[in-house]
Amino acid sequence: MARRKLFKTVTVVLAVIVVCLAGWIMWRRLGLSPDYDFGAGAYYYADDPAIQDMTEKASLASAVPKWIYYALFFSWGTAMWFLWKWIDRRK
Repeated sequence: MARRKLFKTVTVVLAVIVVCLAGWIMWRRLGLSPDYDFGAGAYYYADDPAIQDMTEKASLASAVPKWIYYALFFSWGTAMWFLWKWIDRRK
């Protein structure tokens, strides 16, 4: 019972901290680009009319074959699935 109360308290404290930080970030206008007048979309560079030029200049060539990324993605998903089954079985 004490652990449950502790977890509930920690959850509430973290939620309050997150909401306060989000408000502080918006109040200080952090991450907002003053060059673009997109309203709320100014936080996202995808609304930039020249995004195509920026992404082409910033693209990187990888020496790793694409199939390795797919194998890592699916192996991570499989590992998490087995972990979830193991956690669920312990309850």
